[in-house]
Amino acid sequence: MMILRKVCVVFCLTFLWLFPTIYASLGDRLPDFRQCLSTCVDENCQQESSTIPLHLRLLFWTCPANCDYVCQHIITDRRISRDPPMLQPILQFHGKWPFYRFAGMQEPFSVLFSLFNLLAHRYGLAKVRERIPASYPLRKYYLAFSYIGIASWVFSMIFHTRDFDITEKLDYFAAGASVLYGLYYTPIRIFRLDQKRPPVKPTLLRLWTLICVSLYAAHVSYLSVWRWDYVYNMAANVAAGVVQNILWSGFSYRTYQKLKKPWAAWPGMIVAWIILAMSLELLDFPPLGGMIDAHSLWHLGTVVPTIWWYNFLVKDAQEDMAGERLKA
Repeated sequence: MMILRKVCVVFCLTFLWLFPTIYASLGDRLPDFRQCLSTCVDENCQQESSTIPLHLRLLFWTCPANCDYVCQHIITDRRISRDPPMLQPILQFHGKWPFYRFAGMQEPFSVLFSLFNLLAHRYGLAKVRERIPASYPLRKYYLAFSYIGIASWVFSMIFHTRDFDITEKLDYFAAGASVLYGLYYTPIRIFRLDQKRPPVKPTLLRLWTLICVSLYAAHVSYLSVWRWDYVYNMAANVAAGVVQNILWSGFSYRTYQKLKKPWAAWPGMIVAWIILAMSLELLDFPPLGGMIDAHSLWHLGTVVPTIWWYNFLVKDAQEDMAGERLKA
């Protein structure tokens, strides 16, 4: 119940945080910014000979986009020089903080920390392959978890490198797939739907698979065809995360009570870590040094629990196989 109350609080606070950040983007509506952007485009982007550096063009920066970036920092620096940040707060532009780019990457530390998560899943993939034999029925679900995790962080790196409509959608859809797949394999492990007996379990597994595939298809269709809704997307991901966190916390408690082994408590500890890391998203603040913000720190905060989670999956599988051998 304590875990349930905590995740509900996080769920509610997430909504409170979302509304002001999604709809508030005062920076790009400032007259000073619009004047700066208009002047920059008129003076630098009207001639065919106007160019920007090659490394920027390779990441699809255009002259107007470069002017937008330059003017964001001109206006931000001007506001800070006139008054302290507390009196002249740093504003968002187009729904984002004015980051300093690096090598053309819009949010370099989010890219870097996404790479760390990708490597964590790559580590987990290698560990599952090495430590869990192919005969173990849950191995394929854990491998799929690794592949989907790797894909989701690849698209996260692409999106934080350059924010376009298509890169944003791919990032959100891949993240949604990762979260929903976590919800998918959780009851398969906890309730052992992979087992053939009793006979009802294969039927339940097929039904559960159909439900999850349908949910994801509906989710993507709604966002693609009906409406691109940030609040709904966050709510769907948080809801799926809350359910699997509750399931794993309950599983962890029961398993630890039964086995009295430290590794059995790991899922509950990892869930607590993830909730704390997620709370960084509620502390939305202008990027430190113009590069590190709460979102990038949230990405950094998921690296260790990802590695820890794979260690749990391997340990759990080994204990399960040892128990099966004793029964035989």
